[in-house]
Amino acid sequence: MAERGKKKPVGGPRSAARLGAVQALYQLEMSDEPKVPMVIEEYLRHRLGAEIEGDQYVDADGDLFSDIVAGAWSRVDEFDEAIAPCLAKDWPLDRLEAIIRAILRAGAYELTARPDVPTAVIINEYVDIAHAFVERAEASFVNGVLDKLAKAVR
Repeated sequence: MAERGKKKPVGGPRSAARLGAVQALYQLEMSDEPKVPMVIEEYLRHRLGAEIEGDQYVDADGDLFSDIVAGAWSRVDEFDEAIAPCLAKDWPLDRLEAIIRAILRAGAYELTARPDVPTAVIINEYVDIAHAFVERAEASFVNGVLDKLAKAVR
């Protein structure tokens, strides 16, 4: 039984890996000197599956987490170019909030590099993650962009 006042972990290891990957990609973008191996190691050792500020995080699929972070970050320019045509002409990628860019980049990576994962699963997972950080309209925006991107790359 969970202690009173503490949240129970939600989602499975793959969902937790995706959420952690989005957070790590956000951290990398906000960093003056992004160091992917250090950020991945930090998350694997200290964040994924840990209790932080009274919240218990689900153990994540470390391999999936590492794959998404390293893969999305190493190809960030490529994914930004693929995402740009899916946006309105008057709304460039750099105008989006950093967390939305992180979500879209992680989704773009999985859509292009993980054919083993069904398109609907990828889109649904990242829309769910968007709901954790932004309002409903922005989460719907993520859905629309990832759907357009999926049609272009799959």
